[in-house]
Amino acid sequence: MRFSRPVLIMLTAALAGAAAPADTPRPDTTVSTAALSALPPRVDADSPAVDPKLASGLGLSVYPSKGQSKDQQAKDEQECYQWAGEQTGIDPNVQVNADSAGKAAAAKADSAATGAAVGGAARGAVGGAVVGGIVGDAGDGAAVGAVAGGVKGRKARKQAAAQGEQQGKQAAQAANAEARNTFAKSMATCLQGRSYAVN
Repeated sequence: MRFSRPVLIMLTAALAGAAAPADTPRPDTTVSTAALSALPPRVDADSPAVDPKLASGLGLSVYPSKGQSKDQQAKDEQECYQWAGEQTGIDPNVQVNADSAGKAAAAKADSAATGAAVGGAARGAVGGAVVGGIVGDAGDGAAVGAVAGGVKGRKARKQAAAQGEQQGKQAAQAANAEARNTFAKSMATCLQGRSYAVN
């Protein structure tokens, strides 16, 4: 079974515990039976009624316009759920872990700002040496400036990591919401094709 690029990215990210970058190349892969076990089972004509809450769980209100029975509606919802998954390549039950995405983004921001403390110390030392030279002791001025600059650099690094973590969490939440919305729209299209009013 093949999945679309967005779903492969979400699955990869979920398995890796972090958000995958948007520029990840599309791999030609198949998914194992274990990965597919989270999908709802296919409904056959002889199957008993299935969970009628599939559509409502996605925020959809479904009204049987042609007087379909509850069992028929449940069957149609199950089949449309499966159809939406096939069409979009999305399983709304698989989501990018926002905490892991946040930690990965924080680590990236932290590594990007690693030189901030060293650079801050160097700038502080130069400034301190200049001020110290004016006052009379360039060496002490440089030492004081280096300490102050290093503290400022470390603070900037921590702020960048915190901001990166927040942005990573928000990006993961937005990706999850977009995938769920895309899936719900596809399921609604299927149900409307089967004479249900969907809101």
